[in-house]
Amino acid sequence: MKPDFLSTINQDAMLAQVQQWCAINTGTANLAGLAEQAGVLADAFSSLPGEVDLVDPAPVTAIAADGSEFEKPHGQHLVLRVRPQANRRILLTGHMDTVFPKDHSFQDQTWLDDEVLNGPGVADMKGGIAVILHALTAFEKSPAASSLGYDVMLNSDEETGSLASAALIEQLAAGKLAALTYEPAALPDGTFAHARGGSGNYSVIVTGQSAHAGRNPEDGRNAVVAAADLAVRLKAMQTPDISINPAKIEGGAANNVVPDHAVLRFNIRPKAPEAAEGFETQLREAIAAIEADHGVSLHLHGGVTRPPKPVDEKAQRLFDLVKSCGAELGEDIRWQSSGGVCDGNNIAACGVPVVDTMGVRGGSIHSPQEFLIVPSLSERARLSALVIHRIAEGEMH
Repeated sequence: MKPDFLSTINQDAMLAQVQQWCAINTGTANLAGLAEQAGVLADAFSSLPGEVDLVDPAPVTAIAADGSEFEKPHGQHLVLRVRPQANRRILLTGHMDTVFPKDHSFQDQTWLDDEVLNGPGVADMKGGIAVILHALTAFEKSPAASSLGYDVMLNSDEETGSLASAALIEQLAAGKLAALTYEPAALPDGTFAHARGGSGNYSVIVTGQSAHAGRNPEDGRNAVVAAADLAVRLKAMQTPDISINPAKIEGGAANNVVPDHAVLRFNIRPKAPEAAEGFETQLREAIAAIEADHGVSLHLHGGVTRPPKPVDEKAQRLFDLVKSCGAELGEDIRWQSSGGVCDGNNIAACGVPVVDTMGVRGGSIHSPQEFLIVPSLSERARLSALVIHRIAEGEMH
C-alpha cells in the first residue's frame, strides 16, 4: 500500500510553477534573470521548515581570445537547510541556469500535445526543481520526517561546469548519507544515468615572437603553428579510456606577420580517475616538448572540473533503493552508463552515493526542441518522496 503522504502531490501546482519559472530567462550569463529566479525560488522553498540563504558565487576566471585572464561573473546559489542538527542528513541538488542566453530565439513555451510541453528549461531542469520542492513537501507529512535532515542546493552555473559552486557542493556533501540530483532522466522512458565519465576544459596560452613574414621570418616564433602542433599531439593521446577534443585555436593577425600569440581550447572526457591522472602527465610532457621544439612559452589554464563517477557498492545500494521504491509505485526503473556529466560527478568525488537523474522525463535538452512529459512531474515527485521516506526509516545507513 502506498503511504498516504504521496497522495498530497499536486501535479497542476507543479506544472504552474514550472511554467512560471521557465518564463524567466536564466542563461548562465544572465545575472538579472538569475537574480529574479533565485528570488522566486527562495519564496517557493521557504514553505519548507528550514532556512533559505542566497550564497555568493566563488570567483571564477576565464581566458580571453588574446590570452589574458579575466574574472567571469556568476549568479547567487540557493541553499535550504532543514534540521541541520539531525544525525542523519541527505543532499538534494539542482540548477536554475539554462543554456539559452537572453538573446536566444528560444524563449517561449509551446504545447506539443496534451501531455508534452516544449520550452527552455522545462526538463533541464526547472521541472526537476519542482520535483525537489513537491517531493520534500510531501515527505514533511511522513511520520519519519523528523528523523532526517537535508540540504537543498540550487546553483546558478551548472551548465558551464559549476566552477562558481564546486566548493559549495563539496561543503554541503560532507557527511551526508546520500545525495539526489535532479537532472532529467537519461531517456524519455525514465531510464536513469548510472556510471558517468568525467570532463575537463583547458585553455593553453601560447606566447611566441612576432616577425615580418617576408623580411625575417626566421626571427619569429609562430604561436599558431605551435598551438596546432599541440592540438595534433593531444588528439594522438586519445584512447578508449579518454576522448580528447581540440576545439578551437584563436590567434594571429595580418598574413604578413608571424603570430606571437594563440589560445588552444580543448576538452577531455576520461572514463576513470586513472585516465585523467595519466593524461595530466602526458599533457605536461607535451607542453615541454612544444616549448622546446618551437621556442615558445605555454601557460595552462583549467583542468578536470567533473571527476569520473564510477558506481561503487554504496552508490549501487542507493540505485537499488530507487528501483525498489519504483517497483512499489508500479514503475520499472532501469539505468545505463552515460558520457554526460553533471553535479553528481562532483558529489560522488566526495565519497557520497548519488543518483543524479531523479528529475523529469523529457528530452532534446540543450536545443529548441527541449520537452517535458508533464505526467512525470508527479510521477518523479512520488518516487523521490518515497525514496527519502525510506532513507528516513533507516535505509542507507
